[in-house]
Amino acid sequence: MQNFGLTLEAKPSKSFRCQKAANSLDIDISKKLRHEFNVEADIETEYSVGLIVGASGSGKTTLAREIWGAGCFRELLDLKTPVIDQFPEKTPYEDCAKMLSGVGLTAVPCWIRPAVTLSNGQRCRAEIALQMVRQPDDGLIVIDEWTSVVDRTVAKVMSHCIQKFARRSGKRVVLLSCHYDVLEWLNPDWVIDCNKQKYLDRRSLQRGFQRSEKIRFDIRGVDRGSWRYFSKYHYLSDRLPGGHIETFGLFVGDDQVGFQCFANYVPHRPGTVKMMHSNRTVIHPDYAGMGLGIMVINETSAIMKARGYRPMAKFSSVPIFKSMSKQPEWRFLRDARDHKIMVGGSMDRRGGFRRDVRTFSFEYVGPAAGQKKAPRR
Repeated sequence: MQNFGLTLEAKPSKSFRCQKAANSLDIDISKKLRHEFNVEADIETEYSVGLIVGASGSGKTTLAREIWGAGCFRELLDLKTPVIDQFPEKTPYEDCAKMLSGVGLTAVPCWIRPAVTLSNGQRCRAEIALQMVRQPDDGLIVIDEWTSVVDRTVAKVMSHCIQKFARRSGKRVVLLSCHYDVLEWLNPDWVIDCNKQKYLDRRSLQRGFQRSEKIRFDIRGVDRGSWRYFSKYHYLSDRLPGGHIETFGLFVGDDQVGFQCFANYVPHRPGTVKMMHSNRTVIHPDYAGMGLGIMVINETSAIMKARGYRPMAKFSSVPIFKSMSKQPEWRFLRDARDHKIMVGGSMDRRGGFRRDVRTFSFEYVGPAAGQKKAPRR
């Protein structure tokens, strides 16, 4: 255990108004301008995630500088440049993509546009990805104001995603936050509470830890018009298929955070069950990293089966293929190359074409459900 002590003190101003305000209080004003902090904590034993939490002015930032030095905070994200171009030149593209996906920034369009256009949550994820690849010699990343400027549900999703990636990749991250609601989602190895001036060692709680709080997600039918809000995040086409389609939305309360479509690609023969292919699965980038994509596919496929359809899936995305291969609800049918010309292959979607596209086909073999129980994460 190490002992950390610090004193935050400010001298009262001698101005007339400050003196007037100070004299209105029947107390020693110097005591109100002095904050002493002392805590014993073990931050040397191996860990992946640490959390320093407390209200503004409780000493979080000063404590971090006291422990790790004045240069522990670094801001690397250049808002004028796409994040994918901010990785070191020697970093292979595959490693850049893996790092961005690992922190939950999975939407390729978010990688290739100027970082200033990203949401606060997306910028935060991009910053951590850059810090992890450019981490200092001691391998420690310290982030101040963690989730201070994002929606609280998004903050929990981000926290879950970051702690999961830190543990999988062997990184060490210390996060400073004024919000206690991220504690369970970060599942830190240790916590320093600056409000209470207490230290909590949670290393022994990691195995078998289960959050008591859950986020409720609902799946509802939506009209095709909501696609325009999600098309920019899709990895392929920004258009919905023609013909008969069925569309669903993923909701947190009244906010739609995901989109799913089923389309009839194969002509229906009388006397057979109509096939409907899963496609255009999109989860808003702020909610990436929780496995919501495959959950939406499974839940909506069960609904489609209950409606009398035969749910199928055909993807060219290798990550989706790998995810679906692990799902007992899906049977892998074939791996093929389509030799027909397909629109795509260029960023502007106007002049490029893709030939010899490798695709992966699946059939849904899971149970049907008239009304699926609301999924939680």
